Amino acid sequence: MQLDYLIIGQGISGTWLSYYLEKEGCSFLVIDNGDTNAPSRVAAGIINPVTGRRYSTTWMAEELWPFLLNAYQVLGDDLQINAISQKNVLDFFPSPQMRLGFLQRLEEDNSYISLPQNENDQHPVLQYEFGYGAVSPVYTAHLENILPTWRRHLQQTASIHEEVFDAKDLIIHPGKIQYRDITATKIIFCDGAGGADLPWFSPLPFAPNKGEALLLQTEGLDPSFIYKKGMMLVPLTQPGEWWIGSGYHWEFNDLLPTDEFRNKTEALLRSWLKVPYTITGHLAAGRPATLERRPFVGTHPIHPAIGILNGMGTKGCSLAPYFARQLTDHLLYNKPIHPEADVKRFTKTLSRIRP
Repeated sequence: MQLDYLIIGQGISGTWLSYYLEKEGCSFLVIDNGDTNAPSRVAAGIINPVTGRRYSTTWMAEELWPFLLNAYQVLGDDLQINAISQKNVLDFFPSPQMRLGFLQRLEEDNSYISLPQNENDQHPVLQYEFGYGAVSPVYTAHLENILPTWRRHLQQTASIHEEVFDAKDLIIHPGKIQYRDITATKIIFCDGAGGADLPWFSPLPFAPNKGEALLLQTEGLDPSFIYKKGMMLVPLTQPGEWWIGSGYHWEFNDLLPTDEFRNKTEALLRSWLKVPYTITGHLAAGRPATLERRPFVGTHPIHPAIGILNGMGTKGCSLAPYFARQLTDHLLYNKPIHPEADVKRFTKTLSRIRP
């Protein structure tokens, strides 16, 4: 089989890259093992313009936000699904100090944050003592719609092999790669946390972490909002279904759900929600984060037939579409990749490895 591109992984990065390559008329094949615990299949899809306790503006937010909304809307139209919704965050302050920090940040920069007209309006459904602030515009990318719908499209077009990729079977030639019976001009790794184990990219400063979430059913909350009180409580597309998560574990022995997280989250729900709810699921996954909190995008400086689109961390739904488009334009039209994301910033490090 002769192809333009072989793509490893059909998470959010692999989905967007294959989508754009198809739009450009390229031939490609995706290899994905269908892991139900892959981070893209566990994530809530939140696209938030602020981050952290200081409500700092997300990296590249001013450039990303107009691009993202249009990209997801076009994708949704193409696939005939609901791909994105605006779900602004109601951020409930856990302490007077957090409220004060929000107000101070509001005085400095109110581009994305504000106070509601009535901070008591959520008391019928939620227990809180120190008021709340609002973050807007926040979106949720409906991964529960996007990923399976695109996978069905790949199946219908014979563009996916559902199997485990084995790096030992990859042979690199000048100007092409060979993987079993597949020859391609380039192979692009979009395999999330697995990228840290690849011999060609293992020197990169990956910093995988583990996240967990609970799924619950409740009819008492307004699904036009995301609620936050230490954790995010996010509405899913199916009416009455919600997602709450997720913690960061930098040291972990496995990617299994833990009693510690479940107990902590259930305690939060009991103290916060006044409406009845039922826990329906417990999820866990490893995230492909990086020490710099910047993605890895581009082709290997020594092996240009090998590329990467990875390291999105918790910002996968905001970074993956943008950098999949940049990588596509780089591959086809030699356009530059953002210097803070271009994997060639690690040329010296990657040059030491010559597998």
